[in-house]
Amino acid sequence: MQAEIGGRRLDLGARVYVMGIVNVTPDSFSGDGVPDPDAAVLQGLRMVAEGADLLDVGGESTRPGHAGVSAEEEIRRVLPVVRRLGAEAGVPVSIDTSKLEVAEAAAAAGAQVVNDVWGLRRSPGIAALAARRGLALVLMHNQAGHDYAGDLVMEVSERLRESVDLALAAGVPKERVIVDPGIGFGKTAEQNLVVLRRLGELRALGQPILVGTSRKSFLGKLFGQAPGERLEGTAASVTAAVLRGADIVRVHDVQAMTRVVRVAEALR
Repeated sequence: MQAEIGGRRLDLGARVYVMGIVNVTPDSFSGDGVPDPDAAVLQGLRMVAEGADLLDVGGESTRPGHAGVSAEEEIRRVLPVVRRLGAEAGVPVSIDTSKLEVAEAAAAAGAQVVNDVWGLRRSPGIAALAARRGLALVLMHNQAGHDYAGDLVMEVSERLRESVDLALAAGVPKERVIVDPGIGFGKTAEQNLVVLRRLGELRALGQPILVGTSRKSFLGKLFGQAPGERLEGTAASVTAAVLRGADIVRVHDVQAMTRVVRVAEALR
């Protein structure tokens, strides 16, 4: 599947793309938050130099127990970074938000992708915005709690199908709708492993798949890896995701994970 995103053609399915994470927050779960806009822009540009194909800018932490911020504060944090990276990075810039107001402001500043961690369930108007402005969408599975009435992966797939249908009904082209199973969101540590093991089942949705395992807490809970010691665990989980069909991986350590991706990609 080929998609034009921000003037760049992505041959999804033909190769795996790397999305670099730029957190403009003081309370990122991984400790990598860069609240200073100039430093965040430099981080994004460094990631591109290290091999990032896309950049994902976020202004609100999504770690467990995080304190939410207003749309106004989120916009204040991300707009200078999105504007400069959109002009200077040379790769598509994504805004990581579930708020319509933030998505609108970021799109006006140059974002070409909206990464919605609630899959249009909290702000369905994001779909119409994407259709109107020609944006791509990343729709993630998320829920409150981690109870599932039936089969875990089947339920994740069904909820993602609902999100995709909302996007398509709003007029977003199929090739610009990307699904994310939501590793670390609405799932126990063990359930995250199940989703990764069975990631290939999500290919039945017919949409490109993005996976974000980078530095996630399941690596600590199951394998005893502290937040600053999760490079190897991230590499293993990224490899598993690529071998099971991921089209995009979202990572903090771009240089190392780009090398991992190229090897894993050659083996699938």
